[in-house]
Amino acid sequence: MSGSDSADDDAVDDETAPDGDRVPVLLVRGDREYLVEPGDEMGTDLGVLEVPPDVQSGDTLETHLGDEFQVRRLRGPDLFHHFERTGAPMVPRDIGLVIGETGIARGDRVLDAGTGTGVLAAMMARAGASVVTYERDADFADVARENMALGGVSDAVDVRTGDVLAEIDDLEPSSFDVLTLDTGDAPAMVEHAPDLLVDGGFVAVYSPFIESTREVAETAREVGLSNVTTRETIQREMQFDERGSRPTTAPVGHTGYLTVARNE
Repeated sequence: MSGSDSADDDAVDDETAPDGDRVPVLLVRGDREYLVEPGDEMGTDLGVLEVPPDVQSGDTLETHLGDEFQVRRLRGPDLFHHFERTGAPMVPRDIGLVIGETGIARGDRVLDAGTGTGVLAAMMARAGASVVTYERDADFADVARENMALGGVSDAVDVRTGDVLAEIDDLEPSSFDVLTLDTGDAPAMVEHAPDLLVDGGFVAVYSPFIESTREVAETAREVGLSNVTTRETIQREMQFDERGSRPTTAPVGHTGYLTVARNE
């Protein structure tokens, strides 16, 4: 498992969750991977492992039977694998496209609709943005809040329970740098994008279905957004063996369509 959060090169003990709790660390041995909070004790078939409160990334810990585990700091892509899921989360490559296409960075304010597991919201917060995200299902929203604490971004992500369209009048106009949508009613939200976004702000809409994607793109143009582009998000893994190199013959996995537009 790998990632590239530049801020994650710091020592583990430099980071705490907003409520004062320690942000969990990953304990890795071969293909085993456990998420444990500093100061906790973990029992495995390899023995009992005590995790010091001041544990740091790069440390080696031994169970009482002498088996070693390496300590890794929880990095952005790890959230995809360790967050509690309430559905199918957006995959890392699609999150990368959203952040790359919209330029989300430190100091940005993002309005997100369709929180779900919260992976996208957490990754945008780890990029330095302040995120307000809406989730209609109260139980899902509770899980998302727990996931934000796990990812150490509770102070940067405001998880709200409800329908953002029902509360649209309560949102301050021209106060968001980026609008990210992963909901069935995304076209209706896109209608409000010019009012919600700052000049030059972006809207990014993810959908698994082409019908809603087309409606999003058409709505974006109708309300005056510019640079409207839609791409299918597909990647092919490469295969290397003694015969040669080529894309894997496994089926190409479709994840969805990403539409990006700008408020000019």
